[in-house]
Amino acid sequence: MRTVARKIADWIHRLGAVWVEGQVTQISARPGTQTAFVTLRDPAADVSMTVTCPARMVRAADPPLRDGASVVVHGRPSFFLGRGTLSLRADEIRPVGIGELLARIERLRKLLAAEGLFAAERKRGLPFLPRGVGLITGRASAAEHDVLVNAQGRWPAVRMRVLNTAVQGAHAVPQILRALSTLDADPDVDVIVIARGGGSVEDLLPFSDEALCRAVAAAGTPVISAVGHEPDSPLLDHVADLRCSTPTDAGKRVVPDVAEETAKVHQLRDRARRSLHGWVDTQRRLLDQLRSRPALADPLGPVQRRQVEVETQRERGRRAVLAELTREQTALASARARLTALGPSATLERGYSVVQYTDDSGNLRVLRSVADVTDGTPLRVRVTDGAVRAVVETREE
Repeated sequence: MRTVARKIADWIHRLGAVWVEGQVTQISARPGTQTAFVTLRDPAADVSMTVTCPARMVRAADPPLRDGASVVVHGRPSFFLGRGTLSLRADEIRPVGIGELLARIERLRKLLAAEGLFAAERKRGLPFLPRGVGLITGRASAAEHDVLVNAQGRWPAVRMRVLNTAVQGAHAVPQILRALSTLDADPDVDVIVIARGGGSVEDLLPFSDEALCRAVAAAGTPVISAVGHEPDSPLLDHVADLRCSTPTDAGKRVVPDVAEETAKVHQLRDRARRSLHGWVDTQRRLLDQLRSRPALADPLGPVQRRQVEVETQRERGRRAVLAELTREQTALASARARLTALGPSATLERGYSVVQYTDDSGNLRVLRSVADVTDGTPLRVRVTDGAVRAVVETREE
């Protein structure tokens, strides 16, 4: 093991000097000691490293080093054989200026915007009345007080789940990420509020952290950003589904106002009642109009009038049929009289007779000429009351 550790140390010592950027999370510079220990953390990843430097370098820093400060360290990496740890021996520590911080934030802003994390179409709408509201803020902070007071004042029955985290410094981003993951996994939380009061650019730097912005964009629960005051605009404001100017504004927008909603319910109920009464009155007037019409005022009158018309038509039909029968009977009687007057029976009654003979085929034929018979031809003589038989004796022309 000693051989392996020595080889690792020899390899690390050959790396030479490097520049390292990070956030100060811990400073240990005891009085009377010549060496100070500073812990640097990468704000975009859970990686930290111990930096050793002369104590006078820490005490002479301008501005003074403090937890959460962004610095650039120049030094050589070293490997301690006894404990097998890696550290950085610094010979220069430079605080990162405001201009450099703003430039870095601007570069990150352009990167996230190019990836579509600021796009309006990906932002989700807030629920009208959330079952639960998650709040991520500092412990006993004014921001927590403003959100709770305003939300509970507007909707007293609102359920709030508050997770207190650091809101500035090196530990802010990891704690906020853990709280965001916890609230996002809670099925009773429908919206998450990340709130903090105003501060300097360095104080609000955690809310422009790339890891936090990506976590908010990937969250399944709508997120409200209420960081700082109106002029403050960290990157979290652009990624969140809703940006509120202050924590007080977030408390007002996360839940509806019970008084306003009650007034709306009363207004809608009054409008519904008036509308229903108006509809009933309209239908009642329509029924009165229909009822006043002759067909409904005297429903039997039209039937009776139709009945009279039917009786009249039936009587007219009966008379027409009888008249037609009378005419036909008269015509039939006249035809019968003419037939009787012109028929052979009437002629026979006047003293005439009809003489018939039998032809070669055995059929009776009326004798019309003497040439039709010969002597000895049997004849049948028909008179009015019967017929007699005779035989031709002589033909006279």
